Amino acid sequence: ALGVTNIEFLNYRDGWLEPTIELRKKIVREIRRVRPQRMLIQSPERNWDRLFSSHPDHMAAGEAAIQAVYPDARNAFAFQDLLEEGLEPWRVLEVWVMSHNAPDHHIDITDTFDRKIAALHAHVSQTSHNSEMPAMVRAWGERNAAAVGLPEGRIAEVFRIVDTK
Repeated sequence: ALGVTNIEFLNYRDGWLEPTIELRKKIVREIRRVRPQRMLIQSPERNWDRLFSSHPDHMAAGEAAIQAVYPDARNAFAFQDLLEEGLEPWRVLEVWVMSHNAPDHHIDITDTFDRKIAALHAHVSQTSHNSEMPAMVRAWGERNAAAVGLPEGRIAEVFRIVDTK
């Protein structure tokens, strides 16, 4: 649905994810291997306005990811065994945080909303049981759009952008 050609699964059990050193190292390995300029991560903070976006796995993934970005991935002294694998330190320049309590950037996704829903439907284990998911996601996106001043009927994603330079 999105044109993604490669996904790396870290194979953690649903509902059991914690921001451990082991998880951070796995994320650092991928950062150093892929060498991204920007990462899109879940918020490590609970969002009381959108509690369903505060799943414990999402917050744990966000916390592990931000620690992997800083300080770990750029630090030659963190996970030195990765150097032996040829994985040199790497500095991710930006982190875009989803579901943050204080977003500072938005993207109008109205024209690509159907692709977003198709991508969510591809995550069968998490979405096949929820027939209300498309309407719920649309309503959330419309609230985002209204909050940033887009016209009625538009749909937006919002992020907190963290400059890591």
